[in-house]
Amino acid sequence: MTTAEVTRGLGGPATGPAPQQPPVQGVPPVPGVPQHLSPSPYPQSTDHTDPAVATTPAVPAGTAVPTSSLGLTAPAGTADPAGLVGGAEGLSGPAPALPGQPAAFSPELARRDVPILHRLVNGHPLVWLDNGATTQKPRQVIEALAGFYGSANSNIHRGAHTMAREATEAFEAGRAAVSRFLGAASPDDIVFVRGTTEGINLVAQSWGRANLGPGDDILVPVLEHHSNIVPWQMVAKETRARVVPVPLRPDGRIDLDAYADLLSMRTQLVALSHASNVLGTVPPVREMTALAHRYGAKVLVDGAQAVAHFPVDVQDLDADFYVFSGHKLFAPTGIGALYAKPDVLREMAPWQGGGNMIESVDFTRTTYAPVPHLLEAGTGHISGVVGLLAALNWLTSFDRDAVTAYETALMAHAQQALATVPGLELLGSAPERIGVLTFTLAGHDPAGIAEWLDRDGIAVRAGHHCAQPALAHYGLASAARASLALYNTPEEVDKLVASLQQLQQVG
Repeated sequence: MTTAEVTRGLGGPATGPAPQQPPVQGVPPVPGVPQHLSPSPYPQSTDHTDPAVATTPAVPAGTAVPTSSLGLTAPAGTADPAGLVGGAEGLSGPAPALPGQPAAFSPELARRDVPILHRLVNGHPLVWLDNGATTQKPRQVIEALAGFYGSANSNIHRGAHTMAREATEAFEAGRAAVSRFLGAASPDDIVFVRGTTEGINLVAQSWGRANLGPGDDILVPVLEHHSNIVPWQMVAKETRARVVPVPLRPDGRIDLDAYADLLSMRTQLVALSHASNVLGTVPPVREMTALAHRYGAKVLVDGAQAVAHFPVDVQDLDADFYVFSGHKLFAPTGIGALYAKPDVLREMAPWQGGGNMIESVDFTRTTYAPVPHLLEAGTGHISGVVGLLAALNWLTSFDRDAVTAYETALMAHAQQALATVPGLELLGSAPERIGVLTFTLAGHDPAGIAEWLDRDGIAVRAGHHCAQPALAHYGLASAARASLALYNTPEEVDKLVASLQQLQQVG
């Protein structure tokens, strides 16, 4: 199945495949470094709609995707002459769309922005199917990082000179962009962290220490990533609370009946993922949150695997905490964000002490800065925030609903194609899921599968995926995983399937 056929399956016209860029050895060079930082760090939004493709229907029924689309359009009259976080040049305007229907999406619109997708691996064009581990970066992000270090590098918040002001503006523009991206009420609800893991640990150590005690329950579904299990075990040991696993159904969905039975007045926190990194399951977070709130429990949502695949509105979810990692979202590593409701955030004590989180210090008394700075001790990952801002503007320049519809169709194609491989078994069959395809192959260990695929330039993940309880649910210690993103194509899926079929033939 070709890219055009997937598009037709979504209701678009029978156009031919989008032009392919010829693969080249190595990564194309980054263009020249900008000479100065724009005094207005908000970029103009870039439309990535392909005028050669008409409209698609709305996201298929049953897909667990919020309906709101959160764009990051710049205010009228703003500009980004330095190009630190701008979009792609030379792109056409939007295609006409029927009322209530998103414009169609072609993965080539994204692929042409991502240099690493055009390199060779072991003599083959790279097929990157390890997006659950990390996503590849568009040139807009690469250029933003180079531009910051080449023309605007400075510490923030504490300097009076021009570059300090510019760097501070860019950093706080990133906070505002994250706030809009998540549908938060205010940028002050956003705390920058290194990633999802640090965000969860921050909540565990700051909120958890103050609010958990002997006999309290922390409910954690079995499908969770280790970083949404281990921090709660650590704080539970310290506070004499207990971590209570919520079981799964055979298809990989959370057992909602068991969840309802486990909730009680002892429940202080529910920690759950918005999308599973090993099964792809998208739980009914809004409904689970509403039920937890009836018992006075707080809810933390791990959005690491969700935010790149569908729009998120934390106010609609009514989540008390929401956390994600930038590198799963086409941004740099080492940067992420924690959202918390304002009343909860104001009650959180500092987890770390140092610069940036204080108002005044002497040896008799220290006063603290207000949130969110209270929870951001030391020099933050400034360039990471600049890169995150560029990534958010790049991602939201596409029609998010059209991207989700494309990814849903691509996953369906992948499920059907993988079913033709003898001895291959996919884990999980939840009806609401993202494009995570974890599998076993009879007669082959996962590491061997990954090594074989790598010879054909196909990158997948093998191991326990930091989700050992979820794998144990299926009686496994490890598995192989192919995970999809908006720049993957049906042709790449077909290469994966052909390589796996060949592996079975050679034994």
